[in-house]
Amino acid sequence: METGSPETSGGTRDEPEWRGLPPGLLRMRRLLLALWTGLIALLVGLLPGVLAGPGWAALALVPLAAGAWCRRLLGRNWRSWRYAERADDLLISRGVLWREETVVPYGRMQLVEVTSGPVERHFGLASVQLHTAAAATDAVIPGLDPAEAERLRDRLTELGEARSAGL
Repeated sequence: METGSPETSGGTRDEPEWRGLPPGLLRMRRLLLALWTGLIALLVGLLPGVLAGPGWAALALVPLAAGAWCRRLLGRNWRSWRYAERADDLLISRGVLWREETVVPYGRMQLVEVTSGPVERHFGLASVQLHTAAAATDAVIPGLDPAEAERLRDRLTELGEARSAGL
């Protein structure tokens, strides 16, 4: 056997299999951004244009430029989110400039919720929220397919009950 293989080094091939978020979340966020940007551009351009003169209507370009920049940032943020199920814990990684990786041991989970607001339901999305004893370690995986969210909730609940039984 090789000296660096998992069998000889005591490792257990616990390399996580990362999963990204579905594209529906990005579509939803970009649509909401476009709606809000359009509304703000209309207000910022229309009010000064009517009250102070048509030249001031060019102020509408400021929110439109900011919206275009935010659209690009939404894509980068969406690509940064990922999660992985390992043997003893769940990993959640996110962030572009400041990477944040949360490790939630299955035995520490107290509650696993699947939530879906009206906008998320319209786009066929749901979020999984994990609650632990420490409030700072609560974690969320947003924008999952509802079937995947329910599967993840059931699996995490099952693993959490099995791991906490030994405590």
